[in-house]
Amino acid sequence: MTTEPTTPAAPAPAVRRASTRDRAGRIFAGLSTGAGALILIVLAAVAGFLLLEAWPALTAGAEELTSISWIPDDGSLLTYVGPLIFGTLVAAVLALLLAVPVAIGIALFISHYAPRRLSSALGYVVDLLAAIPSVVYGLWGGLVLAPLVQPVWQWLSETLGWIPLFEGPAATPARVMMTVGVVLAVMILPIITAVSREVFLQTPRLHEEAALALGATRWEMVRMAVIPFGRSGVISASMLGLGRALGETMAVLMILSPGLTYSLALLLAGRQQTIAANIALQFPEASPLGVSALIATGLALFVITLAVNMLARWVVARRADFSGAN
Repeated sequence: MTTEPTTPAAPAPAVRRASTRDRAGRIFAGLSTGAGALILIVLAAVAGFLLLEAWPALTAGAEELTSISWIPDDGSLLTYVGPLIFGTLVAAVLALLLAVPVAIGIALFISHYAPRRLSSALGYVVDLLAAIPSVVYGLWGGLVLAPLVQPVWQWLSETLGWIPLFEGPAATPARVMMTVGVVLAVMILPIITAVSREVFLQTPRLHEEAALALGATRWEMVRMAVIPFGRSGVISASMLGLGRALGETMAVLMILSPGLTYSLALLLAGRQQTIAANIALQFPEASPLGVSALIATGLALFVITLAVNMLARWVVARRADFSGAN
Protein backbone atom coordinates (compact mmCIF):
# COMPACT_ATOMS: atom_id res chain seq x y z
CA MET A 1 0.00 0.00 0.00
CA THR A 2 1.51 3.33 -1.12
CA THR A 3 0.90 6.73 0.41
CA GLU A 4 0.67 9.83 -1.76
CA PRO A 5 3.11 12.62 -0.90
CA THR A 6 1.51 15.52 0.87
CA THR A 7 2.10 19.06 -0.45
CA PRO A 8 2.93 21.77 2.10
CA ALA A 9 0.09 24.09 2.88
CA ALA A 10 0.30 27.57 1.36
CA PRO A 11 1.16 30.28 3.84
CA ALA A 12 -1.77 32.12 5.22
CA PRO A 13 -2.52 35.55 3.66
CA ALA A 14 -1.96 37.25 7.03
CA VAL A 15 1.55 35.75 7.26
CA ARG A 16 2.37 36.93 3.73
CA ARG A 17 1.15 40.44 4.48
CA ALA A 18 3.21 40.59 7.69
CA SER A 19 6.31 39.43 5.81
CA THR A 20 5.74 42.06 3.11
CA ARG A 21 5.33 44.80 5.73
CA ASP A 22 8.52 43.73 7.50
CA ARG A 23 10.45 43.79 4.22
CA ALA A 24 9.06 47.21 3.32
CA GLY A 25 9.92 48.49 6.79
CA ARG A 26 13.51 47.28 6.46
CA ILE A 27 13.84 48.88 3.01
CA PHE A 28 12.45 52.19 4.27
CA ALA A 29 14.73 52.13 7.32
CA GLY A 30 17.72 51.49 5.06
CA LEU A 31 16.78 54.33 2.71
CA SER A 32 16.26 56.72 5.62
CA THR A 33 19.59 55.76 7.16
CA GLY A 34 21.32 56.20 3.81
CA ALA A 35 19.76 59.62 3.32
CA GLY A 36 20.91 60.72 6.76
CA ALA A 37 24.40 59.37 6.13
CA LEU A 38 24.50 61.11 2.74
CA ILE A 39 24.12 64.49 4.43
CA LEU A 40 27.13 63.79 6.65
CA ILE A 41 29.14 62.52 3.68
CA VAL A 42 28.39 65.64 1.63
CA LEU A 43 29.25 67.89 4.58
CA ALA A 44 32.53 66.05 5.14
CA ALA A 45 33.30 66.19 1.41
CA VAL A 46 32.76 69.97 1.31
CA ALA A 47 34.93 70.47 4.39
CA GLY A 48 37.64 68.21 2.96
CA PHE A 49 37.60 70.02 -0.40
CA LEU A 50 37.90 73.44 1.24
CA LEU A 51 40.72 72.33 3.50
CA LEU A 52 42.61 70.58 0.68
CA GLU A 53 42.33 73.49 -1.73
CA ALA A 54 43.13 76.09 0.95
CA TRP A 55 46.18 74.21 2.22
CA PRO A 56 48.72 75.86 -0.16
CA ALA A 57 47.70 79.31 1.11
CA LEU A 58 47.58 78.16 4.74
CA THR A 59 51.14 76.82 4.53
CA ALA A 60 52.61 79.51 2.26
CA GLY A 61 55.16 81.95 3.59
CA ALA A 62 54.77 85.70 3.85
CA GLU A 63 56.89 86.31 0.73
CA GLU A 64 54.67 84.04 -1.37
CA LEU A 65 51.46 85.61 -0.08
CA THR A 66 52.65 89.16 -0.78
CA SER A 67 52.82 88.23 -4.47
CA ILE A 68 48.99 88.24 -4.40
CA SER A 69 47.85 91.77 -5.19
CA TRP A 70 45.08 91.96 -2.58
CA ILE A 71 47.04 90.48 0.35
CA PRO A 72 48.33 93.12 2.85
CA ASP A 73 51.99 94.06 2.78
CA ASP A 74 52.81 92.07 5.91
CA GLY A 75 51.95 88.85 4.04
CA SER A 76 49.68 87.59 6.81
CA LEU A 77 46.63 85.62 5.75
CA LEU A 78 45.01 86.38 9.10
CA THR A 79 45.36 90.12 8.47
CA TYR A 80 43.49 89.59 5.21
CA VAL A 81 40.78 87.21 6.44
CA GLY A 82 40.05 89.02 9.72
CA PRO A 83 38.42 92.16 8.23
CA LEU A 84 36.42 89.97 5.83
CA ILE A 85 35.03 87.92 8.71
CA PHE A 86 34.23 91.13 10.56
CA GLY A 87 32.43 92.63 7.57
CA THR A 88 30.47 89.43 6.97
CA LEU A 89 29.26 89.36 10.57
CA VAL A 90 28.37 93.06 10.55
CA ALA A 91 26.27 92.71 7.39
CA ALA A 92 24.49 89.57 8.61
CA VAL A 93 23.76 90.87 12.12
CA LEU A 94 22.54 94.21 10.77
CA ALA A 95 20.19 92.44 8.36
CA LEU A 96 18.92 90.23 11.16
CA LEU A 97 18.24 93.19 13.46
CA LEU A 98 16.26 94.93 10.72
CA ALA A 99 14.37 91.87 9.46
CA VAL A 100 13.32 89.93 12.58
CA PRO A 101 10.94 92.50 14.16
CA VAL A 102 9.26 93.19 10.80
CA ALA A 103 9.01 89.47 10.00
CA ILE A 104 7.42 88.68 13.38
CA GLY A 105 4.91 91.48 12.89
CA ILE A 106 3.98 90.27 9.40
CA ALA A 107 3.70 86.66 10.61
CA LEU A 108 1.43 87.65 13.51
CA PHE A 109 -0.74 89.80 11.25
CA ILE A 110 -1.16 86.98 8.71
CA SER A 111 -1.82 84.31 11.33
CA HIS A 112 -4.01 86.15 13.88
CA TYR A 113 -5.21 89.53 12.62
CA ALA A 114 -5.82 89.56 8.86
CA PRO A 115 -9.05 88.25 7.33
CA ARG A 116 -8.73 84.83 5.72
CA ARG A 117 -8.62 86.06 2.11
CA LEU A 118 -6.15 88.83 2.89
CA SER A 119 -3.92 86.50 4.87
CA SER A 120 -3.81 84.02 1.98
CA ALA A 121 -2.87 86.76 -0.49
CA LEU A 122 -0.19 88.16 1.81
CA GLY A 123 1.21 84.68 2.36
CA TYR A 124 1.61 84.23 -1.40
CA VAL A 125 3.28 87.62 -1.75
CA VAL A 126 5.75 86.87 1.05
CA ASP A 127 6.58 83.50 -0.49
CA LEU A 128 7.16 85.15 -3.87
CA LEU A 129 9.80 87.44 -2.36
CA ALA A 130 11.93 84.36 -1.67
CA ALA A 131 11.85 83.42 -5.37
CA ILE A 132 13.45 86.67 -6.60
CA PRO A 133 17.10 86.09 -7.66
CA SER A 134 19.76 87.82 -5.60
CA VAL A 135 21.12 89.63 -8.68
CA VAL A 136 17.73 91.34 -9.04
CA TYR A 137 17.95 92.48 -5.43
CA GLY A 138 21.43 93.78 -6.19
CA LEU A 139 20.23 95.80 -9.17
CA TRP A 140 17.31 97.16 -7.17
CA GLY A 141 19.53 98.06 -4.25
CA GLY A 142 22.18 99.77 -6.34
CA LEU A 143 19.98 101.60 -8.86
CA VAL A 144 16.78 102.31 -6.92
CA LEU A 145 17.26 101.99 -3.17
CA ALA A 146 20.65 103.68 -2.81
CA PRO A 147 19.49 107.03 -4.26
CA LEU A 148 16.26 106.89 -2.25
CA VAL A 149 17.95 106.32 1.12
CA GLN A 150 20.77 108.81 0.55
CA PRO A 151 18.87 111.72 2.23
CA VAL A 152 17.95 109.44 5.15
CA TRP A 153 21.57 108.37 5.69
CA GLN A 154 22.67 112.01 5.42
CA TRP A 155 20.16 113.00 8.10
CA LEU A 156 21.35 110.16 10.33
CA SER A 157 24.97 111.22 9.99
CA GLU A 158 24.15 114.86 10.76
CA THR A 159 21.84 114.07 13.70
CA LEU A 160 23.45 110.98 15.24
CA GLY A 161 26.99 111.34 13.93
CA TRP A 162 28.36 111.27 17.48
CA ILE A 163 27.47 107.56 17.55
CA PRO A 164 30.25 105.51 15.84
CA LEU A 165 27.67 103.55 13.83
CA PHE A 166 26.43 106.71 12.09
CA GLU A 167 29.75 108.49 11.72
CA GLY A 168 29.63 110.87 8.78
CA PRO A 169 29.43 112.47 6.42
CA ALA A 170 27.41 109.82 4.63
CA ALA A 171 28.93 108.61 1.38
CA THR A 172 27.40 109.63 -1.95
CA PRO A 173 26.16 107.46 -3.59
CA ALA A 174 24.95 105.39 -0.67
CA ARG A 175 26.95 102.23 -1.50
CA VAL A 176 27.57 101.59 2.16
CA MET A 177 27.00 98.82 4.68
CA MET A 178 23.72 100.34 5.88
CA THR A 179 22.22 100.01 2.40
CA VAL A 180 23.51 96.45 2.15
CA GLY A 181 21.88 95.67 5.50
CA VAL A 182 18.51 96.93 4.27
CA VAL A 183 18.71 94.85 1.08
CA LEU A 184 19.78 91.72 2.98
CA ALA A 185 16.94 92.30 5.44
CA VAL A 186 14.45 92.31 2.55
CA MET A 187 16.04 89.12 1.20
CA ILE A 188 15.79 87.15 4.45
CA LEU A 189 12.39 88.60 5.38
CA PRO A 190 10.33 85.93 3.53
CA ILE A 191 12.29 83.08 5.13
CA ILE A 192 11.76 84.31 8.68
CA THR A 193 8.16 85.33 8.00
CA ALA A 194 7.13 82.02 6.41
CA VAL A 195 8.58 79.84 9.17
CA SER A 196 7.29 82.09 11.97
CA ARG A 197 3.81 82.20 10.41
CA GLU A 198 3.58 78.40 10.31
CA VAL A 199 4.79 78.14 13.91
CA PHE A 200 2.27 80.72 15.14
CA LEU A 201 -0.53 78.88 13.33
CA GLN A 202 0.32 75.73 15.31
CA THR A 203 -0.51 77.39 18.64
CA PRO A 204 -3.10 75.17 20.40
CA ARG A 205 -6.56 76.65 19.98
CA LEU A 206 -7.38 75.87 23.60
CA HIS A 207 -4.51 78.08 24.80
CA GLU A 208 -5.80 81.03 22.80
CA GLU A 209 -9.42 80.50 23.87
CA ALA A 210 -8.40 80.13 27.51
CA ALA A 211 -6.56 83.47 27.41
CA LEU A 212 -9.53 85.20 25.78
CA ALA A 213 -11.94 83.59 28.25
CA LEU A 214 -9.94 85.07 31.12
CA GLY A 215 -10.52 88.55 29.71
CA ALA A 216 -7.29 89.03 27.74
CA THR A 217 -7.31 91.30 24.72
CA ARG A 218 -6.12 89.93 21.40
CA TRP A 219 -2.66 91.45 21.93
CA GLU A 220 -2.47 90.01 25.46
CA MET A 221 -3.50 86.62 24.07
CA VAL A 222 -0.75 86.82 21.45
CA ARG A 223 1.79 87.92 24.06
CA MET A 224 0.88 85.23 26.62
CA ALA A 225 0.01 82.26 24.40
CA VAL A 226 1.21 82.63 20.81
CA ILE A 227 4.67 84.19 21.18
CA PRO A 228 5.86 81.87 24.00
CA PHE A 229 4.65 78.84 22.05
CA GLY A 230 6.45 79.91 18.86
CA ARG A 231 9.62 81.30 20.41
CA SER A 232 11.85 78.38 19.47
CA GLY A 233 10.43 78.41 15.94
CA VAL A 234 11.20 82.12 15.59
CA ILE A 235 14.76 81.47 16.76
CA SER A 236 15.14 78.70 14.18
CA ALA A 237 13.71 80.96 11.46
CA SER A 238 16.11 83.74 12.44
CA MET A 239 19.07 81.39 12.22
CA LEU A 240 17.96 80.28 8.75
CA GLY A 241 17.81 83.92 7.71
CA LEU A 242 21.20 84.57 9.27
CA GLY A 243 22.68 81.71 7.27
CA ARG A 244 21.29 83.23 4.06
CA ALA A 245 22.69 86.65 4.95
CA LEU A 246 26.13 85.24 5.78
CA GLY A 247 26.48 83.61 2.38
CA GLU A 248 24.91 86.27 0.15
CA THR A 249 27.17 87.24 -2.74
CA MET A 250 25.74 89.13 -5.71
CA ALA A 251 23.59 91.65 -3.89
CA VAL A 252 26.51 92.70 -1.66
CA LEU A 253 28.94 92.74 -4.57
CA MET A 254 26.69 95.02 -6.65
CA ILE A 255 25.97 97.52 -3.86
CA LEU A 256 28.86 97.77 -1.41
CA SER A 257 31.96 99.87 -1.97
CA PRO A 258 34.53 97.47 -0.48
CA GLY A 259 37.25 98.02 2.09
CA LEU A 260 39.32 95.93 4.49
CA THR A 261 39.05 97.62 7.88
CA TYR A 262 37.56 96.83 11.28
CA SER A 263 35.07 99.68 11.09
CA LEU A 264 31.56 99.94 12.55
CA ALA A 265 30.79 103.05 10.50
CA LEU A 266 27.75 101.97 8.51
CA LEU A 267 27.41 105.15 6.45
CA LEU A 268 30.98 105.46 5.15
CA ALA A 269 32.12 103.85 1.90
CA GLY A 270 35.22 101.70 1.49
CA ARG A 271 35.23 100.36 5.03
CA GLN A 272 33.87 96.78 5.01
CA GLN A 273 33.64 93.77 2.72
CA THR A 274 32.10 90.30 3.07
CA ILE A 275 33.77 86.97 2.37
CA ALA A 276 31.36 85.79 -0.33
CA ALA A 277 31.39 89.10 -2.23
CA ASN A 278 35.19 89.26 -2.05
CA ILE A 279 35.52 85.76 -3.52
CA ALA A 280 33.26 86.70 -6.43
CA LEU A 281 35.16 89.96 -6.95
CA GLN A 282 38.71 88.56 -6.91
CA PHE A 283 38.27 85.07 -8.35
CA PRO A 284 38.26 85.89 -12.12
CA GLU A 285 41.82 87.33 -12.09
CA ALA A 286 43.31 85.27 -9.27
CA SER A 287 46.51 83.23 -9.63
CA PRO A 288 46.56 79.61 -8.39
CA LEU A 289 47.87 80.75 -5.01
CA GLY A 290 45.29 83.55 -5.00
CA VAL A 291 42.52 81.03 -5.62
CA SER A 292 43.82 79.01 -2.68
CA ALA A 293 43.73 82.14 -0.51
CA LEU A 294 40.15 82.83 -1.56
CA ILE A 295 39.18 79.25 -0.76
CA ALA A 296 40.78 79.73 2.66
CA THR A 297 38.36 82.60 3.25
CA GLY A 298 35.58 80.28 2.09
CA LEU A 299 36.72 77.77 4.68
CA ALA A 300 36.39 80.49 7.32
CA LEU A 301 32.84 81.21 6.13
CA PHE A 302 32.05 77.49 6.28
CA VAL A 303 33.21 77.33 9.89
CA ILE A 304 31.21 80.44 10.81
CA THR A 305 28.04 79.04 9.24
CA LEU A 306 28.53 75.70 10.99
CA ALA A 307 29.05 77.47 14.32
CA VAL A 308 25.91 79.57 13.80
CA ASN A 309 23.81 76.48 13.11
CA MET A 310 25.22 74.65 16.12
CA LEU A 311 24.46 77.68 18.29
CA ALA A 312 20.92 77.77 16.93
CA ARG A 313 20.40 74.09 17.76
CA TRP A 314 21.68 74.68 21.29
CA VAL A 315 19.37 77.68 21.80
CA VAL A 316 16.35 75.81 20.46
CA ALA A 317 17.15 72.80 22.66
CA ARG A 318 17.25 75.04 25.73
CA ARG A 319 13.84 76.45 24.77
CA ALA A 320 12.30 73.02 24.16
CA ASP A 321 9.54 73.75 26.68
CA PHE A 322 8.15 76.30 24.20
CA SER A 323 8.44 74.11 21.12
CA GLY A 324 4.93 72.70 21.35
CA ALA A 325 6.18 69.15 21.57
CA ASN A 326 5.12 68.69 25.19
